[in-house]
Amino acid sequence: MHFAGKVWRLLVGIKDALVLVFMLLFFAGLFMVLTARPSPAAVRDGALEIDLNGMIVEERTEIDPLMALLAREAPVVEYQARDLVRALDAAAADDRITAVVLDLDRFLGAGQVHLQEVGEALDRVRAAEKPVLTYATAYGDDAMLLAAHASEVWVDPLGGAVIAGPGGERPYYAGLLQRLKVNARIYKVGEYKSAVEPYSRSDMSEPARENYRALYGALWEEYQANLKKARPSANIAQVTGDPVAWVRGAKGDLATAAKQAGLVDRIGTRAEFDKRMVELVGADAWSSEPSAYPTTSLATWLVDNPEPKGGKPIAVVTIAGEIVDGDAGPGIAGGSRIASLLDDALTSDPAGLVVRVDSPGGSVLASEEIRNAILRHKAKGIPVAVSMVNLAASGGYWVSTPADRIFAEPETITGSIGIFAVVPTFEDTAASIGVTSDGVRTTPLSGQPDLIGGFTPEVDAILQATIEDGYEDFLQRVSASRKLTRDQVDRIGQGRVWDGGTARQIGLVDQYGGIDEALAWVAKQAKLGDDWHAQYLGSRPSGYDNLLRSLFLDDPENAERADVTALFARQQRGLLGRIESDLDRLLRVNGMQAYCLECMPLPRAENSTPHNEGWLAIVFRALAS
Repeated sequence: MHFAGKVWRLLVGIKDALVLVFMLLFFAGLFMVLTARPSPAAVRDGALEIDLNGMIVEERTEIDPLMALLAREAPVVEYQARDLVRALDAAAADDRITAVVLDLDRFLGAGQVHLQEVGEALDRVRAAEKPVLTYATAYGDDAMLLAAHASEVWVDPLGGAVIAGPGGERPYYAGLLQRLKVNARIYKVGEYKSAVEPYSRSDMSEPARENYRALYGALWEEYQANLKKARPSANIAQVTGDPVAWVRGAKGDLATAAKQAGLVDRIGTRAEFDKRMVELVGADAWSSEPSAYPTTSLATWLVDNPEPKGGKPIAVVTIAGEIVDGDAGPGIAGGSRIASLLDDALTSDPAGLVVRVDSPGGSVLASEEIRNAILRHKAKGIPVAVSMVNLAASGGYWVSTPADRIFAEPETITGSIGIFAVVPTFEDTAASIGVTSDGVRTTPLSGQPDLIGGFTPEVDAILQATIEDGYEDFLQRVSASRKLTRDQVDRIGQGRVWDGGTARQIGLVDQYGGIDEALAWVAKQAKLGDDWHAQYLGSRPSGYDNLLRSLFLDDPENAERADVTALFARQQRGLLGRIESDLDRLLRVNGMQAYCLECMPLPRAENSTPHNEGWLAIVFRALAS
């Protein structure tokens, strides 16, 4: 028995040792996956291939590990615009890259400013006498504006191209809330502050219609001008003026119709496209496939061409997505997170600060927290510039007010200077099922807010007064920043949304330009010459993020191809996501909001889909029963 005990202890020891070894190997492997990067040695002479199987954004959203594992489908792939521009500029100057391929078969869209930035980088590649080719089954508005900068635009024989233009209809919920007996209590200032209209109306108000007719008209003019400049052969009037006659003229063949209208150059399968690439860059000696050509992926190319360093740092902080309280983000502008990034940056003694804003606004408290953090940089005597991207509206403009100079593009949506709050109460809902409330109050505010019994008139009056005071604060900040009187700001405020061109004319913006112009201005103010670099704050993804992206997003097969029919279907699917987010925003009962609901980034809104069955599905199912 003594011998058997020794043997047993030996076996247990071996087992424990093996478990330890396997655990060490597992965690070592996990560490390698988390920290893995494409090897610069993998760069090959040939084509830079950029497979845009997702959307272009200002700041990539960090993937939540739990939600990613529980979700029924993979998160949408996101590409930072500045990474694409850096990759294309490097390709233009590097002899190893002889052509650029832009695969738009699974492209989900971008804002107009980002499309212009990437398009101009494509122009620089072509200026270096390197061909740029795009391929897609179907081109929508965004893909077409990007493809217009290519030297050859290819479309699948079963595909085509359509241009719809900005605008369209949005859902209104007054009828639904009335049916559910939910009282959406609205407190707002601003005749044009239409963010609350979906909860109080069944249609768009005339002031809102006037505002968005002007806004979308300006954006549409810019879109057509940019497309025509990049692709003079495009007959936009034919495509958009009478689309039915245009398609019937090609006997329903959308690919042929697109070619006849000058939107695409060649109709061909992917195999035929690959043969064309072999003609341009040669065959791939490493592959036995007859139409293979040597390529370098975007990820590998970015590793081989890192962001430049050296000289004094100019800090760049990104405010992208809805502005919310707390540490949310990246991809969502958590006020505390961004304020911490700005405060931490002060320790590195930056020569200047550029605030990159791509946000429809959100929480007033979070916007003010960010604004105060920017003012702490300004108190150090360093120049501060704001670079507006697609959106810098409402709270997005609030955080821009500390700037010494504001840069925007004609396609930028800005303004929306107004404040609101929406609080739902359920006294009618409760009464309909036999629940009532009663009690004794010592003051008009006792037991308030009461979501079941309803608000007293005094509570309504206090909340409205608070919103009006918040609006006055907004006016004061804009007035001091833009050297305008309070009444001048009020006339261009009232929640009205402006395109970047008009915003410049009325004094909300100083000059046209993007991130490069803003950085150059700050460098000049700081007297840095050429001895500086941009230091992006908080832009390093976590290890979990890298792992999850490699698991869910790096395989292009995770994203579906789309013909023209699927493009329309995708918009309808995205509408369900917007309805859920709108009603979720109502029930969250946020504080004061400086938010532009109509300015929501269209790519994110249209391509977001509900995760699992949320409360909205339960509501509709209850209504159906």
